[in-house]
Amino acid sequence: MASLRTEATEITIGELADRSGVPASALRFYERQGLIHSRRTVGNQRRYPRETLRQVAFIRASHHLGIPLSVIGDVLALLPEGVAPTHEFWVRASECWSAELNSRIERLERMRDRFTECIGCGCLSFKECGLVNPNDKLGQEGAGPRRLFDS
Repeated sequence: MASLRTEATEITIGELADRSGVPASALRFYERQGLIHSRRTVGNQRRYPRETLRQVAFIRASHHLGIPLSVIGDVLALLPEGVAPTHEFWVRASECWSAELNSRIERLERMRDRFTECIGCGCLSFKECGLVNPNDKLGQEGAGPRRLFDS
């Protein structure tokens, strides 16, 4: 009976892919990275606990925000084994990442504003343009065609 109970609470990689919308190859990658876990059957097939659906949703949502998978993994490691991310878990993760996200937003807004100013000027001068040559870094390197050698 215990075997039937285990099978009823587990899903295959194909079912996980279908239900989550994440390709099986990505799920295998997540597993290699330690983000999700499966058990193997006697036939070496992966079986995932149903809670993995919520973990995959958490991974995808976090990754869409630009959170690196390594950081997502660190946060998921705080969950007890076999427990799906709860609303409270999502709130705590959001609080952890909101400072980083706000910092990114501020950087993007500064970039947008600088780009808007640059469009107004139109010079794109290697010598003076703060967008092309921030803080005149090229001038500090001395004379010569520095940009030609960058890959």
